[in-house]
Amino acid sequence: MSSRTYLVTGGAGYVGSVVAAHLLAAGHTVTVLDDLSTGHREGVPDGARFIEGRVQDAARWLDGSYDAVLHFAAHSQVGESVARPEAYWRNNVGGTIELLDAMRDAGVRTLVFSSTAAVYGEPGAVPLTETAPTVPTSPYGATKLAVDHMIGAECAAHGLAAVSLRYFNVAGAHGRYGERHDPESHLIPLVLQVALGEREAISVYGEDYPTPDGTCVRDYIHVADLAEAHLLALGAARPGEHLICNLGNGNGFSVHEVIETARKVTGHPVPQRTAPRRGGDPAVLVASADRARQRLGWTPARPGLAGIIEDAWAFARHVRTEHA
Repeated sequence: MSSRTYLVTGGAGYVGSVVAAHLLAAGHTVTVLDDLSTGHREGVPDGARFIEGRVQDAARWLDGSYDAVLHFAAHSQVGESVARPEAYWRNNVGGTIELLDAMRDAGVRTLVFSSTAAVYGEPGAVPLTETAPTVPTSPYGATKLAVDHMIGAECAAHGLAAVSLRYFNVAGAHGRYGERHDPESHLIPLVLQVALGEREAISVYGEDYPTPDGTCVRDYIHVADLAEAHLLALGAARPGEHLICNLGNGNGFSVHEVIETARKVTGHPVPQRTAPRRGGDPAVLVASADRARQRLGWTPARPGLAGIIEDAWAFARHVRTEHA
């Protein structure tokens, strides 16, 4: 792909920062738009132009010089979305409406959207394909599904070329770019906080699921593999088409497997305690990424759990040193 100019909304966040870094490494020109409400200034890659601002105001900066937009800006905490659904509808859906209007007015006709497996809700069968029923169980998942519907309509009515990438469990780190969520809710960084002595123990929510060891099984994908899929998606976008692809390894790892692997990687004991099941946690959530392989030419290069945790561990220790 020859050099292009891209706007990355939410590019100071976890996934957005890694994608922005990959775009720059591929020789592209990148502008990051982020209001830093959950992103971090240190997450903006060197070489990217940075605009501190809201996606709702993208029309201020978006013009015909951009070849495409990669859209990551969103509230993304499932629990918070249950407690404050209005904030999620206003930001995730309202913000994307403003972005699509701005893109149409500026003549920017390619979009890659950060979607989520949360749109599927409780899976009826695994591995999950893109044709599975979409019955989200949280306002977060519902807002992402609503945006997918909006994008599909924009493609049909106005010729937008768009790809929605539905992530499963993103993990790992890419150099100095990794997870900095506050509060943290993802299993691997929580386990690593225990290894660092920042948390007493890791809670295991339910050990009586119909899985080999009784704990939930999830599909973990390395954030760098995810980023590479976004670059491929830019090349696969076609005018008038809304392509939807699941992104995952197609393999599942249980909570116990994650904890035990983290013990081996870190050399720390990582105490654990059993807690009651959480409502809405499916026993198994694993992706079928066949469509991404066929349409994007994408294959995960880092499928091993140990490698994912090793990279996350290196980043966690870097952040601790950074804040010492």
